[in-house]
Amino acid sequence: MGDIPGAREELDRLGRALRAQLVVLIADLTPGSDPGLLFLGEPAIVDWHEPLRLRYSALFRGERPVNVSAAGLASRAAALLRSAGWEVAVPEENDGVRRHGVVTGRLDGSCIDIRAGDHTSAVMFEGRTPAMVLHTPQQFPRPDPVRTPGTVTPGYVLCYECDGLGACPGCGGRGWVPDRTRGRTDCPECHRGRVCVICRGPGQLALSRLSPYQRGHYPESGQGLPQ
Repeated sequence: MGDIPGAREELDRLGRALRAQLVVLIADLTPGSDPGLLFLGEPAIVDWHEPLRLRYSALFRGERPVNVSAAGLASRAAALLRSAGWEVAVPEENDGVRRHGVVTGRLDGSCIDIRAGDHTSAVMFEGRTPAMVLHTPQQFPRPDPVRTPGTVTPGYVLCYECDGLGACPGCGGRGWVPDRTRGRTDCPECHRGRVCVICRGPGQLALSRLSPYQRGHYPESGQGLPQ
């Protein structure tokens, strides 16, 4: 996995621009709020398909002034966004909008949603940058086994489940497996435990501790198995 040149810098630029616009909106629409409490944090993975996609996002709650309706606040928000060059969508002419002020702005792949309602003084500001690929697709080579036929401890046999791998053979020790819908899903064998569920990591099993069922996995080794 390698960094894509300039990708992180571009995402950081979009993140700074998003936060700057949110600060303007918060200060104008919900005076008295502290925009210093608006944090973007680190980019989060939002698409687990390879290559992974990450974006910045932020959520802020302000308080609508008592003399401003939700619809009035939405109208003001739309005007502010348009004046800053954002493409704005405002639901119109239905009962839901008369009760709630909702505005969505889009620019350069970033999106800002502003929600207000006459039933509450809360105003929710939500912003997110586009989801971007920052790294080349990651390759996950299967790990080397921790035990081989030549390195098994005397009195032990290779684990019949992982054949000496030690790691979970279902996921190769990653704890997850690819999923067409979600990108990744927990390994159905180890459930994110990463190690083999039979030997628990050593890649071998003690002959003296094999159950009758486990002995059935070693029919060729009857000469050394305890009865």
